[in-house]
Amino acid sequence: MLAEEPDDVFLLYGLACEEIKAGDQAAGLSRFDDIHARFPDYVPAWFRHAQFLAELGETDDAKRVGKTGLETARRVGDLHAAGELAGFLELL
Repeated sequence: MLAEEPDDVFLLYGLACEEIKAGDQAAGLSRFDDIHARFPDYVPAWFRHAQFLAELGETDDAKRVGKTGLETARRVGDLHAAGELAGFLELL
């Protein structure tokens, strides 16, 4: 599907999640970085990226990514995601 729609952020997001679940954390995390560079307003990628970093024990990076996600969510008006990100950051 990505061959047909290489700029579909949802497909890229899904692939990043699947790469990490399959054990290729480096590829998945790199793909999240690419998503942030190309689609900086895609809030779900910020949140899931931060969650994966926290699961890997990378707390400082998780906080950094989560804070950027929170700022992004507020800027684009996604108050639900902003609330979830704020709660996530409090737990870190």
